[in-house]
Amino acid sequence: MRAQSSAIAESSIAVGTPPAAPVSHRAGTLQAALGVVAFSLTFPATAWGLEGFGPWALVAVRSVLAAALAGGCLLFLRVRLPERRHWAGLAVVAAGVVLGFPMLTTLALETSTTSHAAVVVGLLPLTTALLSALRTGVRPSRTFWVAALAGAAAVLAFTIAQSGGALTAADGYLFAALVVCAAGYTEGGRLARIMPGWQVIGWALVCCLPLTVPAAAVALSYEPVVWTAHGVAGVLWVAVGSQFLGLVVWYRGMAAVGIPKASQLQLAQPLLTLVWSVLLLGEHLTVAAPLTAAAVLVCIAVTQRSRS
Repeated sequence: MRAQSSAIAESSIAVGTPPAAPVSHRAGTLQAALGVVAFSLTFPATAWGLEGFGPWALVAVRSVLAAALAGGCLLFLRVRLPERRHWAGLAVVAAGVVLGFPMLTTLALETSTTSHAAVVVGLLPLTTALLSALRTGVRPSRTFWVAALAGAAAVLAFTIAQSGGALTAADGYLFAALVVCAAGYTEGGRLARIMPGWQVIGWALVCCLPLTVPAAAVALSYEPVVWTAHGVAGVLWVAVGSQFLGLVVWYRGMAAVGIPKASQLQLAQPLLTLVWSVLLLGEHLTVAAPLTAAAVLVCIAVTQRSRS
């Protein structure tokens, strides 16, 4: 392992890309968990943002604000441009995490509750693990897959029950968001092994500016803004917390503990989202919530202890 890390570092230095600082397994798990907490607030914050902004304006403005923060950090620290070979992966991160997932989930939340939208997060860990296995060649153990499938099934059953078992037009947006976000997570986790996680999302945000700046200008001209405390707070959180800081610790955590195992921490995200929905939006939970939470925690414990 030490020789492999040394080889990666030497390779990174040779091409002019500073290697990411090593992170212990425990610290990586903690950072990935902090990312999950940040992401769990995304849907409630988006619902708040929609109180003051139109859907297209919300997506474009959040991306521009996050890119301004990330770009400022990159300029201040004088970070060099990534190697040409990394830009394809960064484009996948940008398309999936910066543009695709926010746009599709925001459109879904126009007609869906946050509890129903949480179904996409319940399925995201399994989808990320599948794409990671295809992309990186990692083959988790059978125990890992059984626990992952069980956790995903528990979360899926719970969230569908919360919505009354009926599929809506928003589900098309949600399932598409699931796929593009999993692809972005997979590429971001891979790139975070050779460059700091904050630079991965930072460059992905910056490379979207030629699209997001004109999109924001057009959207704001067609979708009038209603300045409310909820609207401003929602936009600021999804831009700073979800779009930048959350992804910084998330990618760093994935690089330390591996994409499949880190992704299973997100099994707790829908339940956290439901808690925030109650506290911030006044939505109601059923008695099934604590039972599902216990089942999910067991599945997370199994996936974290299983050998890849």
